[in-house]
Order: sequence, then structure tokens, then C-alpha cells
Amino acid sequence: MYTLASFLKLLKDDGLLTRVNSRLEPYLEPTKELMRSDVDGTTVVFKVKNSDLLCVGNVVNTRGKLYRALGVLSDESAYMKLLNTLSSKPELNYVDEFNDIFTYVDYGLDKLPFIKFFENDGGMYVTSSIVIARTPDVEGFNASVHRLMLIDKERVAIRIVPRHLYRIVSLNSKAGKDTPVAIVVGVHPALMLLASSSPPYGIFELGLTKELLGSSIRFCRTPKHDLPVPCDSALVMEGRITNEYVSEGPFLDLLNLYDRVRQQPTIHVESIYLNVSLDEQLFHVILPGGMEHKLLMGFPREASIWDAVRRVVPKVIKVRLTPAGGCWLHAVISIEKNSDGDAKNAILAAFAAHPSLKHVVVVDPDIDPDDPVDVEWAVATRFQAGEDLILIRGVRGSTLDPSSADGITDKLGIDATVPLNKLELFRKVRT
Repeated sequence: MYTLASFLKLLKDDGLLTRVNSRLEPYLEPTKELMRSDVDGTTVVFKVKNSDLLCVGNVVNTRGKLYRALGVLSDESAYMKLLNTLSSKPELNYVDEFNDIFTYVDYGLDKLPFIKFFENDGGMYVTSSIVIARTPDVEGFNASVHRLMLIDKERVAIRIVPRHLYRIVSLNSKAGKDTPVAIVVGVHPALMLLASSSPPYGIFELGLTKELLGSSIRFCRTPKHDLPVPCDSALVMEGRITNEYVSEGPFLDLLNLYDRVRQQPTIHVESIYLNVSLDEQLFHVILPGGMEHKLLMGFPREASIWDAVRRVVPKVIKVRLTPAGGCWLHAVISIEKNSDGDAKNAILAAFAAHPSLKHVVVVDPDIDPDDPVDVEWAVATRFQAGEDLILIRGVRGSTLDPSSADGITDKLGIDATVPLNKLELFRKVRT
């Protein structure tokens, strides 16, 4: 059984689960506990004063935890498993009646653990919600992770970037319709990773678990909108994305900067259900800008970069979207090369695989991309700007980058690899 609770048991057995005994104010106090556990790599369980639900944060805030959730031991195994999963066919195994598992709760959104994480946040937020919607133009569903800002007991604002859900909402809006949605919170981290990924439009992300986990998860249909939700979700909400727009934000993004305030659509939440088949309903809380946020967002793009680069060089040793770049803007890639042009091909392949990427550094196998001092040493000793730099001007990047002009940016690639005819001259002496 792949539940959030079953994964927490593994973490507890490994000594990685901590608990806050006193109830926390939902304003700022959870942030302190989450940041503390993020530093030491643990997972933290706590409750806030306005809700009876048990919160859990930093579930996969290290690469080791993420790989444990996927059942793999190496980068390559993790990349291959995710890539094979995203190219597989979705399966929806409907086995249970919704009302046999979930019970309706007669209270409003204000009884859920919405949290104000930082002083200047635009409001109280839920950060781990998976929003499920039907694709109106093709047969299928979409699942994606979105932040929700509390408006009142029945409404939240949802941040929607121009990807698949944006397309769904736009098509329905043009037809004069709201977009029915199911919102799930509290699922196994492998499902969170799938919902953070981007298979082709119309492919239901949560239906791809057979390839990822070795078995298909159970689904049931929501009573009002007939949408598929995992039977092991801790909480399910049904509602409609409406044509009512409100100011959403500011909110801390991957780069630990405040995203700007935007007009975003609202969700009118019609019903809330708790899973009565679980011993305890666990409410997942993702720390904005924390390592869990960065890994869930960045890892699928890291796999795409690895896949693209391995097609143009003899061997990829390691790919890292670095934490200081939000696991989004900066990549360091170590490769084995057969010719001195391989590193530049790797740079171009990485930019093509992840359009938000801004800077790429390519290094030799003796340099560890996880060690920023090692990487800087390679740039200092193995890079000449006149020969080893690739500059691409005026291309689409990331809107999260405050130095870009509405997402239009310049990109820089650095070939910090040793010329093949001078290997001995550049060999690093190590103890």
C-alpha cells in the first residue's frame, strides 16, 4: 500500500521523523520548525491551533528520501524510472466506491491547516494540493500541484501557470463554463512527483504509477464531478475553478524571492471529505523555497536534461540542478567526452531540455557537481571565456528570474572541461 503514512513509517524506522509536541500558531511558527528540520534533513510532524489534522512537512527534502520513495539507489535508476513512467500508458484502476472510503465533513476551509509562512505572504496557504481536472478537448485528465490561498470558508485563489491546467481552464472559460476539479492532499511522495511532472497533454499523471511503483494505485470517482482520485488520499475536496479573479500573492518562490501579485482565478469549494479508512489523515505541508519544494519541481527537469545530454555525449556522469539556483535556473553536468566539442553540445542539449535554464556549467568526471567549491575550481582553472563560453541572447527563460524581462533572458554556458590533449596539465592533486 503506497500511502503517505506508510512512507513516514520508513522514515521513522530510519530515525528521520521528528515531532513537535505543542500546537503551533498557523502564522509563521510552522515555518521555523520546517526550516529547522530542512537543515538537518529530517521530516517533521506537527499540528496547528486552528485544525485537528496532523501536518507533515519535509517529506522528501533530501535526494535520499526521494530515491527511497521511488525504490531506487542511483541517479541513473531514478531518471530512467521516471522517464519510462512518463512515456507509459496511464491506467485507472477503479475498485472502490468513494463513500466507502471518504466521509463528508461539515465545516469550511478555515478548519484546514492553511499557513502563513512568511511575514509578507499575501495570505494563508496550502502548498501541497494536487488539482485534478478533466481535459475538455481530448479524452483524459490532468493532475498538477498548485498553491491555494485562502479567501474565505468556501473559496481559495489558485496560482495557475501557462501549462496544462491553464489550457483546460481557458477552453472551459471560452465556452462559458467553470472547470470542475478535485483537490487531493496527503498522498505518497511518488504521486507528488508525478503531479509535478509534465507528460504530454491529456496523459493523466497519477495514472502512471504502475511503471513507477510496480503496481497501479486504486482510484475512486468523486460523487459530484466524477473525477478520479487516489483512494489513499488523506483529504479530497470538490469544487469549480470559476471566472472570478482576485489578487493572489505575494508568495515565496523557488529562488527565495517573493513572486509578484497577480490576478488569479478562484476555486469555489463545494465539499470536503476525509479518508476514514486511514488511521490518521496526514496533511502534507511543503515549505516554500525549501529543499522539498526545489526537489519536487526540479527533479523531473533534471531527468529531462540527463536524457537529452546522454544522446549527444559518450557518457553523462551526473546532472544537478543546484539549490542556489532554486533547482531550476542553474545546472552543473559532469560528462566523459571523446572530442572537445562534446561539452558545448551538452550545454545546448541542456538548454533545449529545460527552457527555464539560465546557466550551465559542464565539467569532467573528476569534478563533483554536488560540491560548489570543486565546480568553482574547475571554472577557475579550466575555462577561458574567449574559447569556452556560449552566450545566447534574448530567448525564453523563467519568469521566476527577476533579472529577466517577462521571461526573456540571456543564457550562459561554460565549458569547464580539460582539452583532451592536455589532460596531465590540468589534473587536480587530491589527498
